Amino acid sequence: MLTAILVMAGIAIALGAVLGFAALRYKVEGDPMVERIDAILPQTQCGQCGYPGCRPYATAIAKGEADINLCPPGGEDGVKKLAELLGVEPKPLDETHGVTKPKSVAYIQEDLCIGCTLCIQACPVDAILGAAKQMHTIIASECTGCELCVAPCPVDCISMVPLQEDLGSWKWKYPVFRLKQVG
Repeated sequence: MLTAILVMAGIAIALGAVLGFAALRYKVEGDPMVERIDAILPQTQCGQCGYPGCRPYATAIAKGEADINLCPPGGEDGVKKLAELLGVEPKPLDETHGVTKPKSVAYIQEDLCIGCTLCIQACPVDAILGAAKQMHTIIASECTGCELCVAPCPVDCISMVPLQEDLGSWKWKYPVFRLKQVG
């Protein structure tokens, strides 16, 4: 019995060592450019660019398969930041994918909601809370304003409400310049 336990422990240690070596030897590095491009994109996951989310669009840009001007939520500012990062000339926003709109959040008129769950299935960021045949509501802090929940709603109880700029949501529109230390 003790011999069986020692044999099993030895096999486990040997397999662990082989797996550890393989993990280090065959480690796949991510593309740092994809990370930098993805950080610039607005993370709405709306699919207006023709890709299923911001990460696939960033990957396509990094590979040279997509243009930098396909993201309406990112707007002209996003195109300029991407052009600066990639060292290319900025282009006007491609309006065939949509136009830039003010940032907004979905709102469900709860008294009209029939609980069909079609909006929950359409939401790419799980910002809608509810159950079948029950009223649904939006988790505003999670909503990216992608509008993907509006179209599938059979009773038109979802509307987009523009966000009001206040101290919590306001962002400085100009780059912050940092002084280099001398010496």
